[in-house]
Amino acid sequence: MHLSRGLSTINTKKPKQKKFTQAQMEKLHVEWKQYNKDCRRKNMHSAQFDNFEDYVAYVRGNYKPKLQKEFKEYTPTKSYRRETQYIPSSGMSVGVAAKKESQQYTGDLICGIATMHKSNAVPIMRGTKQAEEIAKMRRG
Repeated sequence: MHLSRGLSTINTKKPKQKKFTQAQMEKLHVEWKQYNKDCRRKNMHSAQFDNFEDYVAYVRGNYKPKLQKEFKEYTPTKSYRRETQYIPSSGMSVGVAAKKESQQYTGDLICGIATMHKSNAVPIMRGTKQAEEIAKMRRG
């Protein structure tokens, strides 16, 4: 069954908004100050309301924010990059130092190397009984 034109049960009219009383206006004024203070504390400076009428419209749901300016990309006025001359490196080869000679024992104090616990190499000196002591050591 279709509805005839104008005989709908849906009400599309907006109700008139009631005016605030003086006490309600004073309460809203205190809330407006507190709202702006909270916005500053949260570092949301752009969300503050400059005048009381905008805050009242915001509370009622009628507030339309003002259009912000278009985004403008930042371009620095002076260059912060230091201008230095190009200095080439001294060579393209890797490693310019001479090779270090390997160390070699040339004396006669040490006569050999013995192996102790867990493959521990120990030098044996000439003229001591270290070799005999190491040979008599037992695993513990």
